[in-house]
Amino acid sequence: MSDDSPSMEATDLMEEEFDEPITNARVMVRDVSITEALSYKEKLEAIDGVSNVMWLDDAIDIKTPLEVANEDTIESYYQDDFALYSIHVQEGDEVEVTEEIYDLIGEDGALAGDAVDTANSQKMTGSETINAAALLIPIIIIILIISTHSWMEPVFFLTAIGVSVIINMGTNIFIGEISFVTQSVAPILQLAVSLDYAIFLLHSFSSYRKEIADPKEAMHKAMKQSFPAITASASTTFFGFMALTFMDFGIGADLGVNLVKGILFSYISVVIFLPALTLMFYKWIDKTQHRPIVPDFKRVGRRVMKFRVPSLILVILFIVPAFLAQSETSFIYGMGEAPDNTRLGMDEAAIEDEFGQNTPMVLLVPNGDVAKEEELIQELESLPNVSSTVSYVNTVSSGIPSDYLDESMTEQFYSDDYARITLHTKTDNEGDRAFSLIEDVEDIAESYYDDVHLLGESVTLYDIKHTVEADNTVVNLLTVITIAIVLLITFKSITIPIVLLLTIQSAVWFNLSVPYFTDTPLVYVGYLIISTVQLAATVDYGILFTEYYTKVRQRMPALKAIKKTIDDKTFAIFISASILSSVGFILGWTSTNPIVSSIGMLLGRGALLAFILVVFFLPAMLLVSDKIIEKTTLNTKFYKGE
Repeated sequence: MSDDSPSMEATDLMEEEFDEPITNARVMVRDVSITEALSYKEKLEAIDGVSNVMWLDDAIDIKTPLEVANEDTIESYYQDDFALYSIHVQEGDEVEVTEEIYDLIGEDGALAGDAVDTANSQKMTGSETINAAALLIPIIIIILIISTHSWMEPVFFLTAIGVSVIINMGTNIFIGEISFVTQSVAPILQLAVSLDYAIFLLHSFSSYRKEIADPKEAMHKAMKQSFPAITASASTTFFGFMALTFMDFGIGADLGVNLVKGILFSYISVVIFLPALTLMFYKWIDKTQHRPIVPDFKRVGRRVMKFRVPSLILVILFIVPAFLAQSETSFIYGMGEAPDNTRLGMDEAAIEDEFGQNTPMVLLVPNGDVAKEEELIQELESLPNVSSTVSYVNTVSSGIPSDYLDESMTEQFYSDDYARITLHTKTDNEGDRAFSLIEDVEDIAESYYDDVHLLGESVTLYDIKHTVEADNTVVNLLTVITIAIVLLITFKSITIPIVLLLTIQSAVWFNLSVPYFTDTPLVYVGYLIISTVQLAATVDYGILFTEYYTKVRQRMPALKAIKKTIDDKTFAIFISASILSSVGFILGWTSTNPIVSSIGMLLGRGALLAFILVVFFLPAMLLVSDKIIEKTTLNTKFYKGE
């Protein structure tokens, strides 16, 4: 979130005014008496990195009989010999603190909350990236072996891009820190997206080796021939990822910066390092030649073109419903729920079973009017989703002036300018109930005070919900405009960029409409990122196809040129799409992080949809638009013969 959002401003204000931060985790201990529960509280407070522990003794005077205290307040902290603590874990200490708490409470205890989600994500990122890579690299090698005529060519591909991935990861030290989503996704995504550049170059080199004896001259010709396609592909991906850096979402901007760096390093590696590496060891390629493993795609063009009319009709029929559906998808703005089979998921369920849902919020209002504060709290406690409040007037007493008490008793409630009221709510951290409650609390508080500040995890997610629409518009608009400019320069045409963008954007809309039709909520970060990543990464297929078609079209009629293009380029596009799709599905299947998993599944499905539309819909569009393309493109020199 941006620093000027209401929740971030409220957080900054509370940090300035109060020493005790808002709680970000809950700890449940089983089978304990009041005395034992107090002992556990002391042990939790003694853990380095835990800066605040709230329990029953902070809400009521436990020296008095519990029977006379408010039952709802007691049951928020202690019931049936279960004790529930609200704690704050300092930022950066999440992993160490959660490990110590697990040691303290054992298997019978439970731990949940935002800080625990962060710790779990940080711990899983490294191992999940390794697991994904362990599955992915063999699959990529198999795909590359199938697509080449030499056992060594895949090694050259992976070496060139692998070097750029390592350099990109190494340069992150200059950024300072990166998000766990970036650490999980960026290296694998960079490898998948930029592998095409190496394939373009070495395939061209192999073709020229058949005609030219001198390897250096063959490489020179290959670089000259493949340079426009590589540059166009890298440029569209580069500017697409650049658009992500304009996001207010920190994760999106962070991922954008890393992918922009990655594409730049991959491009440099392919045009400088790979030619040198290939010329140095080209004899290895010669010595490890093998027969084609799969049959070629000859004559497939004739079969595909039989579906050109149904392809056009189907896309035209479904493009508007898909566009409308993807804009109506229900979203999750946070991390989502942990899987039920994990410790985190089971702990969340156990705490909710005993104590119900609870998401703390903090309300800051001007201090000085105790009577008004008491009226406000009574009205807040009457809200159906507020289980209890913690403030000076109901924890100490509205009848005792705070000036008469020691500062240690009042500092958690009053600063020089503000009163702090903590609300314990019976809602999830997001959703209609949570967001409706936030609006109710704000409306009630603003009826008493002009200066009102609300903060907490649910409030942050509420702010995200109301600001991401602007992010979405800006990022998508920038992506489309920058890619359109690159395509305009590449093809020197007005019509071709429209046809290509319509093809790939249709695939994006079809992909993002699936969650709506399956009634599956989608992690919004995944939606926002993939709408850019899929467009930027898969427009390469359209570029490769269309560039070849415009050259072939100079020698033969449109239908024949389309069939030849499908015959000659479908395999290369299939290889690229299968690599990108494999990356996506493996990330989706192996990651327990909802954001990473969501991005993975969307990417996997999106790459397949882009491949289908480029092979079936794009040829039909090029054929239908042939005469318009000729008139709106510079120096077409299309074939005029009969």
